[in-house]
Amino acid sequence: MLGWSINLCKVFGIQLAVHASFVLLLAYWGYQGWLEGGVVGMGWSVGLILLFFVCVILHELGHSLTARRYGINVPRIMLLPIGGMAEFERIPRKPAQELLITVAGPAVNFLLVALLVPLVWRDYFHGEGIAANSPAGVAVQLVYANLIMGIFNLVPVFPMDGGRIFRALLAMKLPYLRATWWAVMVGRVLAIGFIAWGLYTDRLMLAVLFTFILFAGNNEYQAALRREQEEAYWRELARQAIVVPTERPGEPPLIVHGPN
Repeated sequence: MLGWSINLCKVFGIQLAVHASFVLLLAYWGYQGWLEGGVVGMGWSVGLILLFFVCVILHELGHSLTARRYGINVPRIMLLPIGGMAEFERIPRKPAQELLITVAGPAVNFLLVALLVPLVWRDYFHGEGIAANSPAGVAVQLVYANLIMGIFNLVPVFPMDGGRIFRALLAMKLPYLRATWWAVMVGRVLAIGFIAWGLYTDRLMLAVLFTFILFAGNNEYQAALRREQEEAYWRELARQAIVVPTERPGEPPLIVHGPN
């Protein structure tokens, strides 16, 4: 599925790509805008969703640029209809690094809120009406969008930002794999709760989103488990290796596997 993507441009050396299904999202919002206000409404609706995804890109850049400070390469940021995803070459095993990388994303959203609020404070919070299809109305909607995005991402459902923060905090006291297991288990309970609530209240998109997150968390735990098993295997091989010196001077020693 992630192969169905279109490369857009590079930002700070990171490839920005959009999933093909993103077109369906634009078509949906364009149609909704057209129903409400014709061609003008369609333009405002599509423009607003594009601005929202600019905020999503900034959120992912917060993660990505912080990760690069720790030597972690981020080859691509993928935009999906449900949000964005920065593709890291590896996840840092140092809890403090993972914590800072994860917090950087929501911090960008809260910074955007702080920058946008002064632009609309006087009109919005003093009772003056603001038309939705106006620059001030767009700014108000972006304030709410970034506030919701920042808070939503802090929900401790792994592998969302909140779940990764929870894992990083646990990993300061527990082994990495055990911390991941607890983060996934807590996230699984919360995700199932959100899925049930979404179905009960007819919020199907919420239920679909948390179903996707639920499977993503389980897959990441399995990947962490495989990596832990591989590292244990190679550590055991290294422990059992025997160095045999050669009789000829200048030749490197032979390394053979010891007894099991």
